[in-house]
Amino acid sequence: MQSLELFETPAQDPCQRLGPAAMVLRGFALPYVQQVLPAIEVIAATSPFRHMVTPGGFTMSVALTNCGALGWTSDRRGYRYTSVDPDAGVPWPVMPEAFARLASQAAKAAGFEHFEPDACLVNRYTPGARLSLHQDKNERDYDAPIVSVSLGMSATFLFGGHARTDPAVKVPLHHGDVAVWGGVDRLRYHGVMPLKDEPHALLGSQRINFTFRKAG
Repeated sequence: MQSLELFETPAQDPCQRLGPAAMVLRGFALPYVQQVLPAIEVIAATSPFRHMVTPGGFTMSVALTNCGALGWTSDRRGYRYTSVDPDAGVPWPVMPEAFARLASQAAKAAGFEHFEPDACLVNRYTPGARLSLHQDKNERDYDAPIVSVSLGMSATFLFGGHARTDPAVKVPLHHGDVAVWGGVDRLRYHGVMPLKDEPHALLGSQRINFTFRKAG
């Protein structure tokens, strides 16, 4: 791993560039918090958080659910998107309007006009949970960006290159930050280091992450 150097900007800068088409919008989601947090309970009431199993048989440390027309799932058969929650047997909850508005406005601020996500993966991290380096490549079209919203405890985001072995920079993500990457950076490897138990004033010992995609 390495510290952020090539595209580093001052910490107080509201836009921290990570690559030619990748950036962190510091605090961008803060005006939406009071709208999106209650919606999580509504989503989880229909499609509860669960720890999915990877094709290799490992149980993910991050609990997740989905909302939108499509939801990301994983099991022994592989990674894929489905229109129905395989556990509940019903369609994934409708994406709240506040979610879609936050995603499209963040994408626009990062230079991606007219982003209309049809999938939102909701991740819940507790202390020790992590996400290994991976590419988001289950989507049909790579033209749309990825929009990732962080709420609650801070995390260290890993942003690598186009090969798993490329060096990855460590990027602190705090409550309200939004990471956006697309274009030439769309298939960069990325992940999250094990979460430290440093409780957040609003959400306690958890981190909630919304990852918006155009999957269909």
